[in-house]
Amino acid sequence: MARAGRRQIKDATTADVVKNTGIGKQRLYYLEQKGFIQPRRVAVGEKEFRYYSALDVEKVRAIKRRLDRGLRYRPAMQQALAEVERHRSR
Repeated sequence: MARAGRRQIKDATTADVVKNTGIGKQRLYYLEQKGFIQPRRVAVGEKEFRYYSALDVEKVRAIKRRLDRGLRYRPAMQQALAEVERHRSR
């Protein structure tokens, strides 16, 4: 479980992240492929599910805002990661 403020929240599924951030599934997987987020993977039978931490979701939101403003992936990801780190270090 990830901590958000004082309350605990469950890790988010792919569907949760897509719904709550507005990012498309392929973009989400691209961010994972590039190493900017690291969801936990859980195998259930023949299927594998991804579970995103609160930090992963925070990163996705920050990246999505920048992509929506027209930035390309690399600068969007770099700026978003710097923002998230600043907020987490407070």
